[in-house]
Amino acid sequence: MRRTVSTLPHFPTAHQEANQSAGLSNAHVSSLEIYDTTLRDGAQAEDVSFSVDDKVRIAQKLDELGVHYIEGGWPGANPKDIEFFQRIKTIPLQATVVAFGSTRKASNAVQKDQNLQALLAAETKTITLFGKTWPLHVTDALGISLAKNLELIEDSIAYLCEKGRRVFYDAEHFFDGYKADPDYALQTIQKAVKAGAERVILCDTNGGTMPWEIRRICEEVRRECPVPLGIHAHNDCEMAVANSLVAVEMGILQVQGTINGIGERCGNANLCSIIPNLELKMNRRTISDRLSRLKEVSGFVTEIANLMPNKHQPYVGDAAFAHKGGVHIHAVLKNPATYEHIDPRAVGNRQRVLVSDNVGRSGVVEKAEAYGIKLTKDHAKVQELVNMLKERENQGYQFEGAEGSFELLVRKAVGHHTPSFQLLGFRVIVEKNQEDGPSLSEATVMVRVGDMVEHTAAVGSGPVNALDHALRKSLEKFYPQLKEVKLLDYKVRVLSGNEGTRSKVRVLIESGDQTDKWGTVGVSDNIIEASWQALVDSIEYKLLAAGKQIETNPPSHSLS
Repeated sequence: MRRTVSTLPHFPTAHQEANQSAGLSNAHVSSLEIYDTTLRDGAQAEDVSFSVDDKVRIAQKLDELGVHYIEGGWPGANPKDIEFFQRIKTIPLQATVVAFGSTRKASNAVQKDQNLQALLAAETKTITLFGKTWPLHVTDALGISLAKNLELIEDSIAYLCEKGRRVFYDAEHFFDGYKADPDYALQTIQKAVKAGAERVILCDTNGGTMPWEIRRICEEVRRECPVPLGIHAHNDCEMAVANSLVAVEMGILQVQGTINGIGERCGNANLCSIIPNLELKMNRRTISDRLSRLKEVSGFVTEIANLMPNKHQPYVGDAAFAHKGGVHIHAVLKNPATYEHIDPRAVGNRQRVLVSDNVGRSGVVEKAEAYGIKLTKDHAKVQELVNMLKERENQGYQFEGAEGSFELLVRKAVGHHTPSFQLLGFRVIVEKNQEDGPSLSEATVMVRVGDMVEHTAAVGSGPVNALDHALRKSLEKFYPQLKEVKLLDYKVRVLSGNEGTRSKVRVLIESGDQTDKWGTVGVSDNIIEASWQALVDSIEYKLLAAGKQIETNPPSHSLS
């Protein structure tokens, strides 16, 4: 059964009505095949390098998501992919693992072609084989005749089929080839089908085809090809998702892409957009009831790939359902459908109300309630918080990525926070003894916790690192849970360059433990002071979260 937004009971019915008005019913039209190539095509992205362990873990996560095919790599290309196929055989998966490779070399017989033998050695039941479709590539890249290329396609596929393999044929550069010479492009896929290919994948390898061209060509090819078709689109014109959806409209059965759209050059078609668009907008079955795992898988692949998350990515980005404008916030709190096209929970995401100088009283009330503090909209503290927020942002503070600092600000304003420690003073020394030698940093911190004073020194790779070490060292004896905290990210932004090195800076820190992440902010014309503010808030937030027991309607937090 399709997971539509209407299956989520407490989401406003306006979303359901909007979907119905767009012609969507409660039943799927038909099922599609989702073919993931993150481990092969995605691994070709700049700045991405997967280890064998990485690939195995991603394959397991893709299987949990419910994709039908997982392209594991090219076993003839490198030892890493050979090892992956050996390892993945021992792991039970519902998805079909696919090996990828090319047609034989023109100078080799099929029985002696190393690429084909490596594909067989991978021992996958399904193999995706790509071949040349565009005459330009046949003559200029391979340096062979058009007739010889047809021979390579046919006997390579036939050989793999004779060995008991199921073969999908990737018609590389198909759309460019079809536009240049439609008759030859069709001959290549006819040879593939004749040899036993069960799927023909039409590839927009250079990513330069427009949606209206995809529509026309897919319609024409469907009349000539007796086996189901697939689409493999690249994103060089920002059209990969659109082209994939148009191809589905024209009867394509299999959709290929990568998680988060990673891939060579500008990337591949993004399955994190394609899948929910198919499920929620086009009423087509893909991964069915596992759609709510989509954001989790997106984040997992981003983390394993060691990439910065794209918070503005549709559906799964942190900002996809974030609201900043006061008018937007006021409306969305009454009815999420006013500014959200689906229920975020359908894809495993959540609604967020951002705190900024654009926020109004409704936004402050909503954020306070999320912290367990009940405020009425007309309470004096609400307007006080709005004014304080606007003034802080005017000074250079930014709370959108620092909600830990904002929660502390709210709690302090309403009298619901007691600092865990008091700063009595700190000093930071930076020393460099040799021109080409490293600099040394030492920080000394004096704090009061209750009736006790702690005076601690620590060294670090830089002044902020030393200050962080010294502060933690002085507090961990009182609060051992601080040992769990890790500094995940540290950003410095010069707010105005007019003053040169005296300019005011904003420091944003992201911290985390085993279960949570939080952001904190500091602003000053002294980078050490700004860093101190953010570090202190990070620690205060950790201690707040560790000790906080929020009731449904806590009496002591109710301010009317």
